[in-house]
Amino acid sequence: MARFMVERIFPEGLEIPMTVKGAEACLAVVGTNGELGVTWVHSYVSEDHRKTFCIYDAPSPEAIRQAAKLNQLPADKITPVRVLDPYFYMAAETPAAKAR
Repeated sequence: MARFMVERIFPEGLEIPMTVKGAEACLAVVGTNGELGVTWVHSYVSEDHRKTFCIYDAPSPEAIRQAAKLNQLPADKITPVRVLDPYFYMAAETPAAKAR
């Protein structure tokens, strides 16, 4: 499964209440995504709540676009991404790693 970052712009801001209603809204998105093989991993929200950066696992960008449309969410930019972990590089400098 490929990983993608989805940038979304919310001109009026995005507010998901910390209530049962907010939880139900998130679960509805997860359910719709699942029907298309799309998994919402996590999201980052800008301080002004007008932009989100969401990490997804999905079979294709088109599956993400379709899920966004069904969920009535924007999908302004979809970028394939991979993890860059700084700790991987730090481990390469340890004496044990050098001995290999």
